[in-house]
Amino acid sequence: MKEIVIDISNEGEIAIETKGFKGKSCMKGSAFVEAALGKTLSSQLTPAYFETDPDEHRTKFLNLCG
Repeated sequence: MKEIVIDISNEGEIAIETKGFKGKSCMKGSAFVEAALGKTLSSQLTPAYFETDPDEHRTKFLNLCG
């Protein structure tokens, strides 16, 4: 299951964490939250970002030379 967790500290700092996403889909999934909240001060990529997303469009190359 995909989740977006938003944590707000007592000082007003907001942290966004995505769970259940693979590849760049986490960035796409949380983009609307980041846009609504304003300027991003920092970001940290998790190992899941570097995994292959099976739902992501993949380009297939055909052997055209024989």
